[in-house]
Amino acid sequence: MNVNEIRTIISDQREEIQRIFTEENIIEREFLDAWKKFMDSNLIKVVTGIRRSGKSVFSFQLLNKKKYAYINFDDERLVGLKPADLNMILEAFYQLYGDFKYIFLDEIQNIEGWELFVNRLKRQGFNVVVTGSNAKLLSKELATHLTGRYIGIEIFPFSFREFLTFENFDMTNNDLYSTRKKSLLIKKLREYITHGGFPEAIKDKELSKSYLPTLYSTILTKDVISRYKINYVTTLKEISNYLISNFSKYITFNKIKNNYNLKSPHTSKKYVSYLEESYLFFLLDKFSFKYKEVTASPKKVYAVDTGIINVMAFASSENFGRLMENLIAIELLRKKAFNPLSEIYYWKDYQQKEVDFVLKKGPKVEQLIQAAYVSSPDEIDKREYVALTKASKELQCNNLLMITWDYEAKETLDGKKIEFIPLWKWLLT
Repeated sequence: MNVNEIRTIISDQREEIQRIFTEENIIEREFLDAWKKFMDSNLIKVVTGIRRSGKSVFSFQLLNKKKYAYINFDDERLVGLKPADLNMILEAFYQLYGDFKYIFLDEIQNIEGWELFVNRLKRQGFNVVVTGSNAKLLSKELATHLTGRYIGIEIFPFSFREFLTFENFDMTNNDLYSTRKKSLLIKKLREYITHGGFPEAIKDKELSKSYLPTLYSTILTKDVISRYKINYVTTLKEISNYLISNFSKYITFNKIKNNYNLKSPHTSKKYVSYLEESYLFFLLDKFSFKYKEVTASPKKVYAVDTGIINVMAFASSENFGRLMENLIAIELLRKKAFNPLSEIYYWKDYQQKEVDFVLKKGPKVEQLIQAAYVSSPDEIDKREYVALTKASKELQCNNLLMITWDYEAKETLDGKKIEFIPLWKWLLT
């Protein structure tokens, strides 16, 4: 490959990006203004997240009104590009853009040795933005070569707020809680839970039923199987399908080992970690003051998007409460991405009383959250708030929240004040 070929590829990609921003409905992502404050810093901006979640568009929004050069490495014409070839990219940039300060390298993990190239660009005074679809791979390379020189930004599929913006839903505050507006919001929430937050899936909801399975398959193939050179492809896919069918449930590596005749729990843990690293799944640990209990207890698994769950997992009306819980988990993780010091766990005692989410910051438990698919106080299972109040006493936390489908109140139960808030309202706060 030579400089002229690379220059042609960069020009083609630039035209494609211009077309997207001209023809498609592009919304401003949440927290954009907060992250823009870091753009003048010489720290490398590393934007990670699941494939097709909008990392590139978010990065372009960060670079808006900046003079930057751009290349996307998720291009078949760049397959086989060697570390020694990367300097030709810089030459092509100069030929196309002249003078520039910012460089945007999209899906950088496709190129071996990229971190050394990025480090050199930083030393030369460039302000660099990179994106990638793999969490741990980037973290490992960054920790090795870019220690203290980067800031990480995690991007998820659209939140409910972003979904409403994309749908041009009027969120005027003065009538947001009217009967009509509330009913429309709940209708939109059901749509969001059904189709999820991937931009392409909500752009054409009818096509989402074919788009999401294809995306799921692509992530498994490109971001897991190919990247980690998986030999037992069928087993890996079966484990992934097992996880997505057990969303919002407990899993153990030993059970996965037994189910799929793996050599050891370590092997099943390795496979699950690969799926986590692709951002398809997230695991929560049990909260305990004893580290050994944290590591030995079952994990709770959540999928990155309810739309993918609905097309890939067995779904029924009984699963709606689990879909609610999964949605809450992803929203908490989305908020955590902007507050990396916070931690999220579940809680369960020896009597099997459980609380869905324990939010911890530093040594202090800040909030306990229970998810309940209920619309009136009569529907609330007593075990839900009994677990909350018991965990409150054990963890010394009085900030108790139950997220419902459509019930709002503040009550004192078992001597503890509990706030009940509808899911749609909590997602908009």
